[in-house]
Amino acid sequence: MDPGEAARCWAHEWAEGWRAHDAERIAALYADDAVFRSQPFREPHSGPAGARAYAEWAFSEEDSVECWFGEPIVSGVRAAVEYWAIVAWQGREQTIAGIAVLRFVEDGRVAEQRDYWSMQQGRHLPGETWGR
Repeated sequence: MDPGEAARCWAHEWAEGWRAHDAERIAALYADDAVFRSQPFREPHSGPAGARAYAEWAFSEEDSVECWFGEPIVSGVRAAVEYWAIVAWQGREQTIAGIAVLRFVEDGRVAEQRDYWSMQQGRHLPGETWGR
C-alpha cells in the first residue's frame, strides 16, 4: 500500500475507533511486531495486542470524544499526522493536541508509532489552518 494511502487510512480508522471507543478497530492498524509509544517517556506497547491494551486503557477514562486528524505529511514509508481532540471526562472537558510519527510496512499497517502531545483543561477548537 502507498504510504500516503496508509497514513490517510490510519487517520480515518483511528478517528472512527476513538469516537466509538473501539479498541479492536485500533488494534487492526498495527503490524504483529509494531512498536507504539503513546508518549516519549512511556514504555512502548507491542503489536496489535499492545495497541488494543493502550486504547482500552485510554478509552476507559473518557465519557465522550470529538476528534480530528490532519492531512498526513509523507516521506518514504513514514508519515506525520496531527490530531486534535476534545475529551469529556468526569463532567469536564480537556483538549488534546498532538502529532503521531508513523512508519508503515508494505501492507499499510503501522510498524512504528511515536506520539507527542499536550493537554489543556477546557474546550479549545483547532485554528483555521490546523491540520493542512
